[in-house]
Amino acid sequence: MLLANGYGPLGWLRRLCASLKYPDSMDPIAHTLAGATMAQTRLKQTTPLATATLIIGANAPDIDAVLTLAGSDASLLYRRGLTHGIGALIVLPLVLTALMCGYDRIFRRRGDSEKKPVRPGMVYLLGVLGVASHLFLDWLNTYGIRLLTPFDDRWFYGDLLFIADPWMWLLLAAAAVFAYSGSKISQGLWAALGLLLTAVVLLAPQVPWPAAVVWLVGLATIVAVRWHGVSPGQNQRVALVCLTAVFVYLAATMAGNQIAGNTVVDELPNEPVARADLMSGPVPANPFVREVVAATDTHYYGIRVDLLDGLRTEQFFDPIPIEEPGDVVKQALQDDSIRGFVNWMRFPTYEVRKLDEGQEVIIRDLRYVSPDREDAEFGMVRVTVP
Repeated sequence: MLLANGYGPLGWLRRLCASLKYPDSMDPIAHTLAGATMAQTRLKQTTPLATATLIIGANAPDIDAVLTLAGSDASLLYRRGLTHGIGALIVLPLVLTALMCGYDRIFRRRGDSEKKPVRPGMVYLLGVLGVASHLFLDWLNTYGIRLLTPFDDRWFYGDLLFIADPWMWLLLAAAAVFAYSGSKISQGLWAALGLLLTAVVLLAPQVPWPAAVVWLVGLATIVAVRWHGVSPGQNQRVALVCLTAVFVYLAATMAGNQIAGNTVVDELPNEPVARADLMSGPVPANPFVREVVAATDTHYYGIRVDLLDGLRTEQFFDPIPIEEPGDVVKQALQDDSIRGFVNWMRFPTYEVRKLDEGQEVIIRDLRYVSPDREDAEFGMVRVTVP
């Protein structure tokens, strides 16, 4: 009965895959792997606890995830703000340095004065690098990041990656797997993580089958190389190669975004559109397709571009007129229950429906919700105006 109702392991994985389209942060797996991979590029030799500092720093800004306990709108209002802004690049590494130095003195070197102490200055610099990697990865997706907080509350978007990108997982995992899989326990944990991510990739309905095949080949390559053995010196080179490959991948994605954006602009019916009014949304696991949302002076356009098929385009929603909010919508936008959503929305559409007790205003953000969607769990709100 539990399996039939979707509460077994397979049902849980299906729900996990479906949840990937409701993002609020770059996934913690990518952040952790980024910190671990950076540590392998000789940075772990700069000071004791360097690897731990990089990994913790790479996840530290998501301490604001505790705000999700206050509700989804509070999360939208406060997340990716103070702990994801330029102020965090100063404050979080200071806190992390104090914690690492305290741990070093109280626990690590307790009773063993011959152990080399940590270097506070280097720990701070590694903390800055770890936090900066988190902000960079979070900027890459379409959700946005308030980089200038606390001085400016504007959102910035990279629009380069989907919220969970399997190719980033593969590129960042190689060096980490080779370096941290010496014991049977660590090997078992890596195997469990690999199986979980494979299940996500294979079960996610958005992932095309060629991408699933490439994922399996990449995963098998990592396993084969690890089985053969990698020396510490070789692993440093692997880490550098993997990080270089990440930036090459991002550069290629940026070029694809530019091509897709230019293609859409050329197809618009003689309506001006600024680059800031374009979102070239990546498709899960498929870097060769973009879903572009363009806002002109009069309409929203949703056009899918296939970069491999001669820049073939197709509409994934019909053009939507952009209208000034009426009095009912303006009243809904002042509702305290959607302050976070209003602050965060990027391509909003408004629909007003009459009810017995008043009027219902439906607000959809075209980044994540199609214009006719009725039951979205993310990117859509409903407000009743008496």
